[in-house]
Order: sequence, then C-alpha cells, then structure tokens
Amino acid sequence: MFLQNNTNTDKMMEFDAFARVIKQRKSNNLGRIFLISIGFGALVLLLPWTQNIKSKGLVSTLSPNQRPQQINSIIAGRIEKWYIQDGQKVQKGDTLLQISEIKEEYLDASLLDRVDEQIKAKSDAMDFYSQKANTATLQENALNQSLQFKLEQTRNKLKQYTLQVESDSMAYRAANNQFKISDEQLDRQKKLYEAGLKSLTDFEQKQQYFQEALAKKISAENKFYNGKNELLNIKLDLLASQQEYTEKISKTDGDRFAALSQVSATESEVAKLKNQYANYKKRQGFYIIKAPQDGQIMRSVKAGIGETVKEGELLMQIVPDVFEPAVEMFINPLDLALISIGEKVQIQFDGFPAIVFSGWPAASYGIFKGKVVAIDQSITPNGQFRVWVEPAKNEKKWPKQIRFGSGTQNITLLKDVPLGYELWRQINGFPPDFYQAPKADLNGKNEK
Repeated sequence: MFLQNNTNTDKMMEFDAFARVIKQRKSNNLGRIFLISIGFGALVLLLPWTQNIKSKGLVSTLSPNQRPQQINSIIAGRIEKWYIQDGQKVQKGDTLLQISEIKEEYLDASLLDRVDEQIKAKSDAMDFYSQKANTATLQENALNQSLQFKLEQTRNKLKQYTLQVESDSMAYRAANNQFKISDEQLDRQKKLYEAGLKSLTDFEQKQQYFQEALAKKISAENKFYNGKNELLNIKLDLLASQQEYTEKISKTDGDRFAALSQVSATESEVAKLKNQYANYKKRQGFYIIKAPQDGQIMRSVKAGIGETVKEGELLMQIVPDVFEPAVEMFINPLDLALISIGEKVQIQFDGFPAIVFSGWPAASYGIFKGKVVAIDQSITPNGQFRVWVEPAKNEKKWPKQIRFGSGTQNITLLKDVPLGYELWRQINGFPPDFYQAPKADLNGKNEK
C-alpha cells in the first residue's frame, strides 16, 4: 500500500502545476514553525528570573547554651562509677559520673575536720593576742595616769622650792646688807677707837655685831644655795620622771603593737584556713559530676572503672533536647558583598525531599524559608565567611526532626531579572547584580 501511494505521488509530480502547489505548502509550514519558535524563545527570555547564590551550611543555633556542650572533669581523679550510658536522656542535675581523689594532699578522709581544728586553734590564739593587746592598753592608761600624778606632784614641789629659794634669796640679800652695814660701822668704830674717841668696849661690841652679821650672812647664803641646789634636783627629778614613764609607756605600746600584729597575722592565717576549708569542701562536691542541662548523652571519652582523668579533661558531650534552630551557611568572599542583614534564604535540609527551581522560588517544593540575621566579620579557616540564618516569621515552620550538624543546601535570593539577562550574565561570567535587601527593625517589620 505504501509503495502504491509513492508511485501515485511520483506520477503526479510529473505535472508542473501540481509540483508548484506541493512546494509552496512545504515552504509555508516551515516558516510558520520558525516564527513560532522565535516568538516562544523571546517570551522565555523575558520570563522573570531570581538571581541567587548557592551555598552549603550546617544546622546550629544562635544561643551558645543550646549547642552541644562538653562535660569536663574540674579536678583530677579516678573513675569510681558510671550512672549513664551513651544515648541516654538526662535531666538537669542528674548524676552522670562519680570520681575519687588521687592527689596525696587530699587523700585524708578527715581533711575538713583537721582544717576546722586548725581554724579553732588559730581563732583561740587570736583571742589571746587580742586580750594581751587590751591588757597593754590598760597598762598604758595606768602609766599615763601615774605619770600625770607624778608630774603634778613634782611640779607642786618645784613651785614650793621655787618660792623657798626666792625667800632665801631675799633673806640672803638682807643678811648681806646687814653685813655691809656692820662692816662699815666696825671700820668707823675702829678709827674712832684709834683716835681715842671711843672706848675699847664699844669697839669690841661693834666687832661682836660684825661677827653676828657675818654669821647671818653665811647662814643665809648657805641656805639660799642649798635651796637652789634642791630646786635643780627637783627639776632633774621632773625630767627623770618623764623619761622613766615615757620608757615604760613606750614599752607598753610596743607590747600592744606586737600583740595587735599577732592578731592581724593570726586573722590572716584564719582567713587563709577558712578559704582552704571552703575550697576543700567545694572540691568534694566535684567528685559527683552532674548534668548541666536537659539533653542526650553522647561520645563518652573515658570507659570502665578505675581510669584516671586530668583536670579539665573531656569526659562526654551532652546535646540539649530543646534548641532554637538556625543555619550557619558559608559564603565565598566574592559573594559576601551581595549578602546583607534581612536577606531572604531558601533552605533545603538533608534528608527532606525537595524539588528546587533556584530561579523560580515560588515553583520550588520542600524548601524552607529563612532570613539572614548576622554576618561574621572574620573569615573562617575554610576560607569562607559564616552567615547566620534564622527561620523567617509568618512562614512555614522548620521541621522538628532536624538535628545539630546536619547539612543544608542554601539559596540566597537576590534581584529579579529577565531570564535572557541572566543567561547573558552567566555566559560573560559577570557577578549577580548588587541588591540591598529591605532593612528590618527589631520586630521583623520592614522600614518604610
């Protein structure tokens, strides 16, 4: 049948009119198809395309207290008993592990009692030195009072002898004047006697008066100088008393200060012992290692009973049960300038099926939305910058099944451009257009 139709067609092609009709129809169909293809291609090139930056990331959290936490041994010790196993759920305060002491200075079972006895002994010694200082203070007060009495007594005596010396001085001057008068009278009487004007009896009487005046003068002079000497002795006694009591008071002061110094030194020792007692008591609380928060135990480093651990050594890790998820994605330095706070991000979590059209986010399926909230200012060791993304508000919530450290594929949405422009940009190797995302306030609302 097929061969017969071909034969009929060939025979009909022998006519010129028929051949022209056949060729014209074929030419019109090809042109129409070509025009339709060009129009469709033009329409496709005009379709909107969302520029984007693709990156990888990890599930984490912005709160440090919600991240996986290491549990370390604060002190060195020996493992005595395990209370948990890997994968076990624990609550805050649950006992995880018990260790015992290995350092010789802490092995005494009665260590706290020994230190407490030392504190009591030092406290008693401090009380003794305080009483000694108080006694020295009382002695000093008594000496000061005795000194005041002694000085007052000596000053009164000094005043008395000063007046006595003044009286003796006046008596001495009177006796001296009387002696001078007697001497002059005797001299005149002698001249009169030699001239024969006076008798021997009168001359001898004047001699007797002269001798009595001389004796009174010598007696008054002697008494005067004895008083002055006694006055000088009293002044020396006054200075000696001050010196004596000053030495006694100084010695008492020295004893008091020595006692107060012992009190201060003993107080320092008592404070040191109390601090030591508190440290020992606190250290005993480190023998029991407890869970710092609710979570799941994982990665126990030490095993068995009797293993020793060092100070600060890692024992295990705990992963919190509840955390506010966030994604830390890593951006190449070339694309960092295109990322800003508030930028929209589409996230595909590992293990969750998704259909992704990077340029048409509305057509994607299984994608979760996020928002850039922080950008690290320093580069990471892998040569990229860390960008933190949290769930977008008023959008589909992120799945509860995601875990710490699980991987993500991230698409940061940039500017909307025609598809033709995007093809031209990628062919020429140009970067995406810079696009400043709307700034968001603290309530998540865009600024107008």
